[in-house]
Amino acid sequence: MKKIASFTVNHIKLQPGLYVSRKDKVGSETITTFDIRMTSPNEEPVMNTAEVHTIEHLGATFMRNHPQYGPLTVYFGPMGCRTGFYLLLAGDLTSQDVLPVVTEMFEFIRDFCGEIPGAHPQDCGNYLDQNLGMANYLAARYLDNVLYNISEDRLVYPE
Repeated sequence: MKKIASFTVNHIKLQPGLYVSRKDKVGSETITTFDIRMTSPNEEPVMNTAEVHTIEHLGATFMRNHPQYGPLTVYFGPMGCRTGFYLLLAGDLTSQDVLPVVTEMFEFIRDFCGEIPGAHPQDCGNYLDQNLGMANYLAARYLDNVLYNISEDRLVYPE
């Protein structure tokens, strides 16, 4: 079988960043998939499922309620490798285009306190697997180490 696009990215060179993973046509619309890479693959420990789950709940809630990007949000969720998240948005977009809203989302996650949206048995299939403190910490780390001073090499996949 042919290797899928995400498996052709050199994960040895890949560092935390905000990358366009792919662009797909659905009818006349372009769907842009963003790779929100929070940890260095195969170098750093992966994120635990509880904090990944919390970031998913908070990030998806934030994006779907955003006044500009809410109607464009197709999906926000974790990568199976637990090194980051995928964000799918309607539109032919670049990493620079979405940097402000992704920064805003991670500030929301960093600063969030209180009841995690959707963390109830009637709302979620694994509602107890949450870690808000670690989600806050990881969001702050991603903001400080990546998003606030992002360089061009962290916006485009390495060769």
